[in-house]
Amino acid sequence: MNPGHRLHVHRYGPDGPVGLLAVHGLTGHGARWRYVAEHLPDIAVAAPDLIGHGHSSWAAPWTIDANVTALAALLEGTADGPVPVVAHSFGGAIALHLAAARPDLVNALVLLDPAIGLDGEWMATIAAAMLASPDYPDAAEARAEKENGAWSDVDPELLDIELDEHLIALPTGRVGWRISVPAVMSYWSELARPIVLPHSTPTTLVRATRTSPPYVEEALIDGLRTRLGPNFHLADLDCNHMVDQAHPAEAAAVIRTQLARR
Repeated sequence: MNPGHRLHVHRYGPDGPVGLLAVHGLTGHGARWRYVAEHLPDIAVAAPDLIGHGHSSWAAPWTIDANVTALAALLEGTADGPVPVVAHSFGGAIALHLAAARPDLVNALVLLDPAIGLDGEWMATIAAAMLASPDYPDAAEARAEKENGAWSDVDPELLDIELDEHLIALPTGRVGWRISVPAVMSYWSELARPIVLPHSTPTTLVRATRTSPPYVEEALIDGLRTRLGPNFHLADLDCNHMVDQAHPAEAAAVIRTQLARR
């Protein structure tokens, strides 16, 4: 881990030891978890900005492993023992690696439309498109991209908040998300790494049925089901990719259900 990898952490719920770690997706930030946390007022939630995102360190290396190391250090310093982890998209890949590498820190996983083990050609196409157009002429175009994509079923008021908090003016006069573009380019490659499975961590996977093309592949579901048996649960939700933004109450209910199984 780069010693400069400082994580900016958003905290929700009561003070005290962390009771739930929440990991956002690629190009996101930890404050997105506030809506899920509102439905879990009794749980102390830590929602860090990942490396290269938001107000956390943008220093290289930009890898899943570097984020796992940083998150492990966060839990070692703020939790009293192993905690459940809820994660969205790219955060799901990080959470799976964290549970595999440090099972002493993670006692349950809730994966919201996780992205891991994806096709390398597909990731190359996405990365090339981002490299060609990493920002926007104005906020209206940034909003339109989200409205016509993964955020199509998110409350417009939440999208307003996202633009207010996460879209910044660039030196070029254009606007872009508060992210390190080089870091995100590296992370698209990381998503083509092989699937990693937890050793025995009870896991619930929520598949967003409107995500097209899908991030959740049968290989991941089959691997989790084979590895975990009755400790694996699959739920389908009729929504686009931004599960925690479009359906925060339902996401919180899934977390409650998983906690009750422990």
